[in-house]
Amino acid sequence: MNSIKDGGTMELYYQNYYHFYNRTNNNELAFHEQRNYLYFLQKYRKYMAPYVKTYAYCLMPTHFHFLIQLQTQEIAKLAKNVGIFLSSYAKAINNAYNRHGSLFQQHSQAKPVDDESYLLALINYIHQNPIRRAVVHQMESWPFSSYLDLAGMRDGTLVTREIVDVYFPNKEDFVEYSQVLMTEVNSKYWITK
Repeated sequence: MNSIKDGGTMELYYQNYYHFYNRTNNNELAFHEQRNYLYFLQKYRKYMAPYVKTYAYCLMPTHFHFLIQLQTQEIAKLAKNVGIFLSSYAKAINNAYNRHGSLFQQHSQAKPVDDESYLLALINYIHQNPIRRAVVHQMESWPFSSYLDLAGMRDGTLVTREIVDVYFPNKEDFVEYSQVLMTEVNSKYWITK
């Protein structure tokens, strides 16, 4: 198996699942308006999507979350692309909003997802971020996550429904499960730093 360490914080293996996330420095906004969210996803498609399957995502004003599975053995190339992806986005934000310096924290995190219960809980954790952060009151009200796609309310092409289709016989069951889990997510799955 191939692996690479990014500053000692990221170790990646082919075909493994990861919770990939990062946040801004000093709680600064990463996304000021809708076009920023869309541009970030465009950059993600260019630099990350060719190397990973994306199962869930959520972009928040100061951070982002993705559930991914590595689909390449070119781990070094993927690790390099993570840096290009985030730095090119930061440069665009710097230019657009007259700011300077790094936008995101130095090291992105890729936390291994090593069991089924964590995998399913993580999908919901990612989608629940806008509610937990009091940005909206319902998951379907936040357009910058994959919840609408997985719940069958939008026909996006970034995420794959493979995991959802395996565990839920229909979209309604997924929606019901997501609502029930709103009150039951184990705090160990929450990223607090």
